[in-house]
Amino acid sequence: MFAIAFADSALLGMPVDAIVAVYVYQDHQRLIFYVLMASLGSALGSIPLYVIGYQGGEMVLRKRISEERFLRIHRSFEKHEFWALMFPGILPPPTPFKIFVLAAAVFEMRFDHFLVAIFAGRFVRFLMLALATLWFGPEIVGLMGTVVRRHILWVLGAVVVGVVVWLVMRRPGRRLKPES
Repeated sequence: MFAIAFADSALLGMPVDAIVAVYVYQDHQRLIFYVLMASLGSALGSIPLYVIGYQGGEMVLRKRISEERFLRIHRSFEKHEFWALMFPGILPPPTPFKIFVLAAAVFEMRFDHFLVAIFAGRFVRFLMLALATLWFGPEIVGLMGTVVRRHILWVLGAVVVGVVVWLVMRRPGRRLKPES
C-alpha cells in the first residue's frame, strides 16, 4: 500500500483508491493500517514534486494552468496554506492534486506543514473511502469516480460551500456573548 501510494504521488498514475478499497474489503481488521500506509506513502511520494516545484516550478506551473487560476491558487496559499493543500488532498480523481503540490512548493510552503497537510488530506480521503467500501463494497470506487467525473462542478461547489461555511463559523466575531 505504501509503495503504490508513493509511486502514485511521485508522478506515476496508480489506481490507489481501487487498491485501498480491495485491501480494506478483503481484510477489515487492518483498515487503519491500510489508510495510514496509503496516506504516508502519498505524503512522502509528493516530496520529489515539492523539490521540483521549489527549484523552479513556477514556470512549470504557469505552463499548465491559466494566469487567473495561478493567481487564485496563490491567494489561497497566502491566506490558508495548510487548508489550500489539505482540502484538494481529500478530493478524489480527477482532481489535479499534483498542481496543488507543485503550487505549495512554488509558494514556499514550509516543508513540515506541506507533509502534514498532505498526510491529513489523504488520511481523510482514504478513511472515507475505506468506510464507504465496508458499507457499500469495493464497487463504490467506480461509482464515485463516475459521479465525480459527471458532476465535477457540483462536487467542487459543495466543497467550496463547505469551506466558506467553516470559515464563517470560526470567525472570532461570531462568539456568543453570555446573557446578563
